Amino acid sequence: MQGHAHSPDWQSIDTVLLDMDGTLLDLGFDNLFWEEILPRRFAESRGVSLDEARRVMRPIFEKTHGTLDWYCLDFWSRALAFDIAALKRAMRHHIAWLPESRGFLAKLRASGRRTVLVTNAHPEIFAIKDAQLGIRRHFDAVYTSFMMGAPKESADFWPRLAKAEPFDTRRTLFVDDSPSVLRAAKAHGIGWIYAVRRPVRSGPARAATEFPGVDSVHELAAGLAPRADRDQPAGP
Repeated sequence: MQGHAHSPDWQSIDTVLLDMDGTLLDLGFDNLFWEEILPRRFAESRGVSLDEARRVMRPIFEKTHGTLDWYCLDFWSRALAFDIAALKRAMRHHIAWLPESRGFLAKLRASGRRTVLVTNAHPEIFAIKDAQLGIRRHFDAVYTSFMMGAPKESADFWPRLAKAEPFDTRRTLFVDDSPSVLRAAKAHGIGWIYAVRRPVRSGPARAATEFPGVDSVHELAAGLAPRADRDQPAGP
């Protein structure tokens, strides 16, 4: 287990791929929504107890975990006969950045490296969060797993992403809070991989995994200088 990370060699990195929830945004909102808010509202809509609502929801979670349906707003809205998007919008004031995420993004963009968001979030959920926080303006490109037809933890996701967003795997850095996603990225050959150990601002740090870990993406900013070739003239 690698524990805390050393800073990356930034002069060996041209492209940075970043997860959204739990890496840049506080995962506490999503945990609160799926573990507390939605079960309570679902119970109220059905006229059943909270325990009964959770009993109905649990096997659906277990069956879909790790699949695109797990992240699919349309799937969950159908499965529960509940307008989840409307509830998300009503609770959007809970959506928040993790500490120093925006500072890191600003330094990253200023360094001249291509900055790309890769998220499993459903496009409508991304739109709600983007409207609340202005996420998209920090990135050169945004890709969701729904655009690729596979979640990030799937081996199918990465070659499809590489086709849409060509990058040199050896000179690419990827940060995520999910070990299964990081393993898929490593299998694809991503050269620089880091795990976020504190995806919930107020929560404890997760145990170390096989990947170098940081509590905040801002820890990776040490040594983040402009690309060596950024200001060089194109030719004589």
